[in-house]
Amino acid sequence: MNFPIGVIGGTGGMGKWMVRFLENEGFRVETRGRNRGTDLAKMAAACPVIVVAVPMGDTVSVIGDVGPLMREDGLLMDLTSLKKAPVEAMLRSSPSEVIGCHPLFGPGVPSVRGENIVLCPARGDRWLPWVRDLFGKRGARIVETTPEHHDRMMAVVQGMTHLNTVLFGLYLRESGISREDLRAFSTPVFRAKRALAEKIASSPSLYSGILSMNPHMGDVLKRCGKVLRDLEGLLERHDGNALADVLSKLGNDSGN
Repeated sequence: MNFPIGVIGGTGGMGKWMVRFLENEGFRVETRGRNRGTDLAKMAAACPVIVVAVPMGDTVSVIGDVGPLMREDGLLMDLTSLKKAPVEAMLRSSPSEVIGCHPLFGPGVPSVRGENIVLCPARGDRWLPWVRDLFGKRGARIVETTPEHHDRMMAVVQGMTHLNTVLFGLYLRESGISREDLRAFSTPVFRAKRALAEKIASSPSLYSGILSMNPHMGDVLKRCGKVLRDLEGLLERHDGNALADVLSKLGNDSGN
Protein backbone atom coordinates (compact mmCIF):
# COMPACT_ATOMS: atom_id res chain seq x y z
CA MET A 1 0.00 0.00 0.00
CA ASN A 2 1.16 3.50 -0.78
CA PHE A 3 -0.86 6.49 0.41
CA PRO A 4 -0.21 9.87 2.04
CA ILE A 5 0.31 9.91 5.80
CA GLY A 6 -0.17 12.93 8.05
CA VAL A 7 2.17 13.67 10.95
CA ILE A 8 1.09 16.38 13.39
CA GLY A 9 4.19 17.62 15.16
CA GLY A 10 6.34 16.49 12.28
CA THR A 11 8.82 19.35 12.52
CA GLY A 12 10.76 18.29 15.62
CA GLY A 13 11.71 15.42 17.93
CA MET A 14 10.05 12.07 17.34
CA GLY A 15 7.63 13.61 14.88
CA LYS A 16 10.51 14.63 12.65
CA TRP A 17 11.99 11.15 13.08
CA MET A 18 8.65 9.60 12.03
CA VAL A 19 8.47 11.78 8.93
CA ARG A 20 11.97 10.70 7.91
CA PHE A 21 11.20 7.04 8.60
CA LEU A 22 7.97 7.11 6.55
CA GLU A 23 9.59 8.94 3.65
CA ASN A 24 12.36 6.34 3.59
CA GLU A 25 9.62 3.73 3.31
CA GLY A 26 8.30 5.47 0.21
CA PHE A 27 5.32 7.35 1.65
CA ARG A 28 4.39 10.92 0.91
CA VAL A 29 4.06 12.69 4.25
CA GLU A 30 1.97 15.74 5.08
CA THR A 31 3.26 17.55 8.15
CA ARG A 32 1.97 20.16 10.53
CA GLY A 33 4.01 21.96 13.17
CA ARG A 34 2.89 24.56 15.66
CA ASN A 35 0.66 26.93 13.68
CA ARG A 36 2.17 25.99 10.34
CA GLY A 37 1.99 23.27 7.73
CA THR A 38 -0.96 21.39 6.28
CA ASP A 39 -4.40 22.38 7.55
CA LEU A 40 -5.89 19.68 9.81
CA ALA A 41 -9.09 19.32 7.79
CA LYS A 42 -7.14 19.00 4.55
CA MET A 43 -4.76 16.52 6.17
CA ALA A 44 -7.62 14.35 7.47
CA ALA A 45 -9.33 14.41 4.07
CA ALA A 46 -6.18 13.42 2.19
CA CYS A 47 -4.49 11.04 4.64
CA PRO A 48 -6.05 7.75 5.80
CA VAL A 49 -3.39 7.53 8.53
CA ILE A 50 -2.58 10.41 10.88
CA VAL A 51 0.12 10.28 13.57
CA VAL A 52 0.05 12.70 16.51
CA ALA A 53 3.60 13.42 17.69
CA VAL A 54 3.30 16.66 19.67
CA PRO A 55 4.63 17.35 23.20
CA MET A 56 2.93 15.24 25.85
CA GLY A 57 1.10 18.14 27.47
CA ASP A 58 -0.52 19.07 24.13
CA THR A 59 -1.36 15.56 22.93
CA VAL A 60 -4.90 15.16 24.25
CA SER A 61 -5.88 18.64 23.04
CA VAL A 62 -4.50 18.02 19.53
CA ILE A 63 -6.22 14.63 19.40
CA GLY A 64 -9.46 16.41 20.28
CA ASP A 65 -8.94 18.72 17.29
CA VAL A 66 -8.09 16.10 14.68
CA GLY A 67 -10.14 13.15 15.97
CA PRO A 68 -13.57 14.30 14.72
CA LEU A 69 -12.08 14.94 11.27
CA MET A 70 -10.89 11.34 10.87
CA ARG A 71 -12.56 8.96 8.44
CA GLU A 72 -14.09 5.80 9.84
CA ASP A 73 -11.86 3.55 7.72
CA GLY A 74 -8.70 5.45 8.70
CA LEU A 75 -6.16 5.11 11.49
CA LEU A 76 -5.27 7.57 14.24
CA MET A 77 -2.01 6.95 16.14
CA ASP A 78 0.10 8.78 18.69
CA LEU A 79 3.79 8.53 19.60
CA THR A 80 3.79 9.85 23.17
CA SER A 81 5.56 8.32 26.19
CA LEU A 82 2.26 7.66 27.99
CA LYS A 83 -0.57 5.70 26.45
CA LYS A 84 -3.70 5.60 28.64
CA ALA A 85 -4.84 9.22 28.30
CA PRO A 86 -3.97 9.59 24.57
CA VAL A 87 -5.64 6.29 23.64
CA GLU A 88 -8.77 7.21 25.60
CA ALA A 89 -8.82 10.60 23.85
CA MET A 90 -8.47 8.99 20.41
CA LEU A 91 -11.28 6.54 21.14
CA ARG A 92 -13.47 9.31 22.49
CA SER A 93 -12.96 11.87 19.73
CA SER A 94 -12.53 9.87 16.52
CA PRO A 95 -14.58 7.29 14.57
CA SER A 96 -11.41 5.73 13.12
CA GLU A 97 -9.30 2.78 14.12
CA VAL A 98 -6.96 3.62 17.00
CA ILE A 99 -3.47 2.38 17.88
CA GLY A 100 -1.27 3.87 20.56
CA CYS A 101 2.41 3.66 19.61
CA HIS A 102 5.55 4.34 21.66
CA PRO A 103 8.97 3.94 20.05
CA LEU A 104 11.30 3.23 22.99
CA PHE A 105 14.20 5.28 21.65
CA GLY A 106 15.05 8.84 20.78
CA PRO A 107 15.04 10.59 17.40
CA GLY A 108 18.79 10.12 16.94
CA VAL A 109 18.77 6.36 16.37
CA PRO A 110 20.11 5.46 12.90
CA SER A 111 17.83 2.42 12.55
CA VAL A 112 14.93 0.70 14.30
CA ARG A 113 16.70 -2.66 14.02
CA GLY A 114 16.83 -4.23 17.47
CA GLU A 115 14.84 -1.40 19.06
CA ASN A 116 11.58 -1.89 20.99
CA ILE A 117 8.34 -0.34 19.76
CA VAL A 118 5.20 -0.69 21.87
CA LEU A 119 1.78 -0.91 20.21
CA CYS A 120 -1.49 -0.55 22.08
CA PRO A 121 -4.25 -1.64 19.66
CA ALA A 122 -7.50 -0.09 20.83
CA ARG A 123 -10.07 -0.16 18.00
CA GLY A 124 -10.27 -2.08 14.77
CA ASP A 125 -8.05 -4.73 13.17
CA ARG A 126 -7.60 -3.57 9.57
CA TRP A 127 -4.56 -1.38 10.18
CA LEU A 128 -2.75 -3.36 12.88
CA PRO A 129 -1.01 -5.80 10.46
CA TRP A 130 0.18 -2.81 8.42
CA VAL A 131 1.69 -1.09 11.49
CA ARG A 132 3.34 -4.33 12.63
CA ASP A 133 4.89 -4.80 9.20
CA LEU A 134 5.91 -1.14 8.86
CA PHE A 135 8.29 -1.43 11.81
CA GLY A 136 8.81 -5.19 11.97
CA LYS A 137 10.23 -5.55 8.47
CA ARG A 138 13.01 -3.15 9.48
CA GLY A 139 13.98 -5.30 12.44
CA ALA A 140 12.15 -3.56 15.29
CA ARG A 141 10.94 -5.68 18.21
CA ILE A 142 7.17 -5.17 18.45
CA VAL A 143 5.57 -5.35 21.89
CA GLU A 144 1.76 -5.33 22.09
CA THR A 145 0.09 -4.52 25.38
CA THR A 146 -2.62 -2.46 27.03
CA PRO A 147 -2.21 1.27 27.68
CA GLU A 148 -2.44 0.62 31.43
CA HIS A 149 0.37 -1.94 31.46
CA HIS A 150 2.50 0.27 29.23
CA ASP A 151 2.18 3.20 31.64
CA ARG A 152 3.02 1.02 34.66
CA MET A 153 6.15 -0.19 32.92
CA MET A 154 7.13 3.32 31.84
CA ALA A 155 6.90 4.51 35.45
CA VAL A 156 9.87 2.20 36.08
CA VAL A 157 11.74 2.18 32.77
CA GLN A 158 11.49 5.91 32.09
CA GLY A 159 10.22 7.43 35.33
CA MET A 160 12.67 5.73 37.68
CA THR A 161 15.57 6.32 35.28
CA HIS A 162 14.89 10.03 34.94
CA LEU A 163 14.03 10.42 38.63
CA ASN A 164 17.47 9.05 39.48
CA THR A 165 19.12 11.55 37.12
CA VAL A 166 17.03 14.44 38.45
CA LEU A 167 17.98 13.54 42.03
CA PHE A 168 21.65 13.44 41.01
CA GLY A 169 21.46 16.84 39.34
CA LEU A 170 19.52 18.49 42.16
CA TYR A 171 21.97 17.13 44.74
CA LEU A 172 24.88 18.65 42.83
CA ARG A 173 23.08 21.98 42.74
CA GLU A 174 22.31 21.87 46.48
CA SER A 175 25.83 20.76 47.38
CA GLY A 176 27.34 24.12 46.54
CA ILE A 177 30.41 22.47 45.00
CA SER A 178 31.82 24.55 42.16
CA ARG A 179 31.84 23.29 38.58
CA GLU A 180 35.62 23.61 38.61
CA ASP A 181 35.99 21.28 41.61
CA LEU A 182 33.52 18.81 40.12
CA ARG A 183 35.47 18.80 36.87
CA ALA A 184 38.82 18.37 38.61
CA PHE A 185 37.67 15.36 40.63
CA SER A 186 35.29 13.76 38.12
CA THR A 187 35.47 10.18 36.85
CA PRO A 188 34.17 8.95 33.46
CA VAL A 189 31.03 7.56 35.13
CA PHE A 190 30.42 10.85 36.96
CA ARG A 191 30.84 12.83 33.73
CA ALA A 192 28.38 10.53 31.94
CA LYS A 193 25.77 10.97 34.68
CA ARG A 194 26.29 14.71 34.72
CA ALA A 195 25.78 14.81 30.95
CA LEU A 196 22.45 13.03 31.42
CA ALA A 197 21.39 15.63 33.98
CA GLU A 198 22.30 18.41 31.56
CA LYS A 199 20.30 16.66 28.84
CA ILE A 200 17.23 16.78 31.07
CA ALA A 201 17.88 20.45 31.79
CA SER A 202 17.89 21.16 28.04
CA SER A 203 14.37 19.68 27.56
CA PRO A 204 12.60 20.29 30.88
CA SER A 205 9.02 20.08 29.58
CA LEU A 206 9.62 16.66 28.03
CA TYR A 207 10.99 15.10 31.20
CA SER A 208 8.63 16.91 33.55
CA GLY A 209 5.75 15.42 31.55
CA ILE A 210 7.17 11.92 31.78
CA LEU A 211 7.50 12.26 35.56
CA SER A 212 4.41 14.27 36.46
CA MET A 213 1.79 12.86 34.08
CA ASN A 214 2.31 9.15 34.70
CA PRO A 215 -0.30 8.08 37.29
CA HIS A 216 1.97 5.26 38.52
CA MET A 217 4.85 7.49 39.60
CA GLY A 218 3.37 7.71 43.11
CA ASP A 219 4.01 4.00 43.60
CA VAL A 220 7.58 4.41 42.34
CA LEU A 221 8.21 7.29 44.74
CA LYS A 222 6.88 5.32 47.72
CA ARG A 223 9.09 2.35 46.93
CA CYS A 224 12.09 4.62 46.35
CA GLY A 225 11.47 6.24 49.72
CA LYS A 226 11.43 2.86 51.45
CA VAL A 227 14.63 1.76 49.72
CA LEU A 228 16.38 5.02 50.64
CA ARG A 229 15.31 4.73 54.28
CA ASP A 230 16.57 1.14 54.42
CA LEU A 231 19.92 2.18 52.96
CA GLU A 232 20.10 5.13 55.34
CA GLY A 233 19.81 2.76 58.28
CA LEU A 234 22.59 0.51 57.02
CA LEU A 235 24.92 3.43 56.34
CA GLU A 236 24.26 5.11 59.66
CA ARG A 237 25.17 1.85 61.41
CA HIS A 238 28.21 1.40 59.13
CA ASP A 239 26.90 -2.13 58.52
CA GLY A 240 29.13 -3.08 55.61
CA ASN A 241 28.23 -6.78 55.69
CA ALA A 242 24.50 -6.13 55.45
CA LEU A 243 25.06 -3.53 52.74
CA ALA A 244 27.23 -5.96 50.76
CA ASP A 245 24.43 -8.53 50.98
CA VAL A 246 21.96 -5.97 49.58
CA LEU A 247 24.35 -5.02 46.78
CA SER A 248 24.91 -8.65 45.83
CA LYS A 249 21.22 -8.92 44.94
CA LEU A 250 21.15 -5.97 42.51
CA GLY A 251 21.22 -8.33 39.53
CA ASN A 252 17.96 -9.94 40.63
CA ASP A 253 15.57 -7.46 39.05
CA SER A 254 12.40 -9.15 40.26
CA GLY A 255 13.43 -8.99 43.90
CA ASN A 256 12.42 -12.64 44.31
